[in-house]
Order: sequence, then structure tokens, then C-alpha cells
Amino acid sequence: MSRLNDTNVALAREIIARYPRKKSALIPLLHLSQEQNGYVTDEAMRHLAELLDITPAEVIGTATFYEMFKFEPVGKYVINICQTLSCALLGADSLMHHAEHRLGVKAGSTTDDGLITLEPAECQAACTEAPTLQVNYRHRYRVTAESFDQLVDDLRAGKLDAEIPPHGTLGRNRQHIPVDRAVGAVPPEDVTEPPAWISVSVESKGA
Repeated sequence: MSRLNDTNVALAREIIARYPRKKSALIPLLHLSQEQNGYVTDEAMRHLAELLDITPAEVIGTATFYEMFKFEPVGKYVINICQTLSCALLGADSLMHHAEHRLGVKAGSTTDDGLITLEPAECQAACTEAPTLQVNYRHRYRVTAESFDQLVDDLRAGKLDAEIPPHGTLGRNRQHIPVDRAVGAVPPEDVTEPPAWISVSVESKGA
């Protein structure tokens, strides 16, 4: 599949309705597209442009700004090994070489079975725990060659399925906002009073 399927079109419209301007829903819809297809296809970007009343150029211009959006197929698991200063000083380069040897691929490639994509990454904001990596954006700290091998073994054996969902899955629980709790999708300049949920919260505290 490439365009959003019917179920996800309905979900996309629900997400769009949360925002006063349609295009504000672009990033959540990019995640939805990637969750459906495993990556963001060209046809999906055109479909999102139609749903949001913007140009495909605006969609790809936003999508390409963020590292987490992929534009070609990747493995079920994307392993990103941090290459920035703290990790580099504590062995990230050696870890990357070990990972390439263990997986039989160069960084930027996917294993022949389609299971694992290996990539370098910029800072993962865990400098005190270097060297670090992420598997589908779930952290692993102070990674050694031995712990990397164990990670790969566990991924291949399916032992981490409960912890690490397939690439593209943003979260396990989809947010749904009841109509009476929504902030109100109106242009900011037209807002004249606080949303109902703020009033209810203030009244509850006062009671």
C-alpha cells in the first residue's frame, strides 16, 4: 500500500479536526503514513497534501527535515548508533565496525532478511551513558560488542517484541480525544474564551 487506507483516512480526518488549521496535522499524518507502510511513500505524500490542502512540496519539505521519517523500505528494526563526540570518545566507531561485521552490512544498509537496518546517528541526548544506540528509537546505553550481539540475538529470536514494536509504530496506544474535551478547532484569532476543559478543571479545583 502507498496511499492511506480507508481506516487511516478516517483516523487522519479525526486528527486533522483537532487543529485550527489543517496543515498543523502534517507531522502526525506523516507518522500515520509511516506506521502503515513502514516508510513514507511518494504517493502517500501526495495523498497527505490532498487531505491537508497543501502542496506535495510542503509535505516533503517538512518530512525531510526530520531523521525519523524514511523514504525507502527499511528493516523491521532500525538500529541507530550514535557517532557524536561523547560516544565517539568512548568507542562508537569500534562499535559501528563491529555491528557492520556482525550484521554483514555497511551502515546505511539492511540485512538480506530485511530484519535490521543499520544507521549512524547524531547525538541521542544520553552523553553520560555513551556509547549509545537506539532500536526503533528505544535507547540502549553503554553498549559493548557483547551486548550488541545479545541485542541482535534477542531481536532475531523475537524476545523483544513486547518492548520494541516494528519500525514506524509511533506508539502502542492511539490517542482519541472526546468531543467534549477537545480544545476546539477554530483559528486562534477567533478564540474568545478558554476551552471547556480548562473551565471544568478550574471549577473542580475551586470545589
